[in-house]
Amino acid sequence: MSNEAINAIERDIKEARKHVELGDSLERLLNNRDFKKVIVEGYFEKEAARLVHLKADPNFQTAEKQKTLLDGITAIGGLSQYFITVKQLASSAANTVASGEAVREELLAEDLSND
Repeated sequence: MSNEAINAIERDIKEARKHVELGDSLERLLNNRDFKKVIVEGYFEKEAARLVHLKADPNFQTAEKQKTLLDGITAIGGLSQYFITVKQLASSAANTVASGEAVREELLAEDLSND
């Protein structure tokens, strides 16, 4: 196998490790008590519930106020979806790293046996 193929695998592994590292960073954040208090409990739970309840409040029935509420709800969903995506990419990337390393080792072993 050529060095070009091994280099391509190593690039894939390097890129995948970046996703794994980002996932690890997110996990550390999610386990941080201040982050839990401010983002998980404060934003994802309390703020989301507050915005949903305001949707039915008679004082928030104008089109402009309803749009503002929906924008807030969408923002919460967007951040939550980003976290889910980071976790999924990290999981997939961990598999890519493991399989890439195995293939790289096989190719290197083949190259050594062919020399």
